Amino acid sequence: FAGADSSAAATAAAIVLAHHIRRRRRACEAEVALDALWRSPAAAVVQQLECGQVTPAKLIDVAVRRIAATNAATNAVVTLCEERARARAASFAQSGGAPGPLFGLPVLVKDNQAVAGVRCTAGAPMHATRIAATTHPLVEALEAAGGVVLGVTNMPEHAAGSHTFNPVFGATHNPHDLGRTAGGSTGGGAAALASGAAWLATGSDLGGSLRNPAAFCSVVGLRPSPGRCPQSDAAPTAWRGRWGLGLHAVHGPMGRTVEDVALLLDALAPRASPLAAAAADAAADAA
Repeated sequence: FAGADSSAAATAAAIVLAHHIRRRRRACEAEVALDALWRSPAAAVVQQLECGQVTPAKLIDVAVRRIAATNAATNAVVTLCEERARARAASFAQSGGAPGPLFGLPVLVKDNQAVAGVRCTAGAPMHATRIAATTHPLVEALEAAGGVVLGVTNMPEHAAGSHTFNPVFGATHNPHDLGRTAGGSTGGGAAALASGAAWLATGSDLGGSLRNPAAFCSVVGLRPSPGRCPQSDAAPTAWRGRWGLGLHAVHGPMGRTVEDVALLLDALAPRASPLAAAAADAAADAA
């Protein structure tokens, strides 16, 4: 009988061990799947969203996990609005799906592009605790295209500079070499993309603020033609007219590939003539 008891115990132990191995294998497969998602280009992930192979809620999980793994080193994302993003993802689930062309993809926005109810500092101590009351037109266009704002990226104070640091959040570091700059002024967005913390990011550009950090971090930034992407008219007309910033400062897309940037540009850009927008600015300045 003792031999039978030993055999039964060995069989039970083998069953438990096999169950443990299966669970571990499934966990490893899940890890691989998550890893594949954050490494995938935005265009491929959007296709998965459109086909129902992945959900906005799952992508929020992936992005939040990646931000947690990388942001202590890069300091790219300065404000996370996870609760807001999850509420938006839940609304898509209830309404039958997110609209295209982004279909619920989480996106990061720059800290000078306000999101109502979310902190918007522009990297300036005077705005360190400011909660935006309204949403920037670019963000409105992003959300109308099915984007989900997950967080806000770092920038130099008032976007003035080619190195991303400010008194509120400190410096952003280049993911490829943490001892080097990520550029600016959209350095937070570029560093987030390069570290896999985002699939797409928005930025702004006057003298290279989308292109410079993209080059520093080996991603892609595009300065659109003035008027192509929605602008804010928050700057005083006289200030815009004096330096011409109403024409020359633009908001636009950043991504890991040219295709991804084209995807975000299509989501952000109204099909209006940039010249018409410039003419409207000139008329406002002359009034």
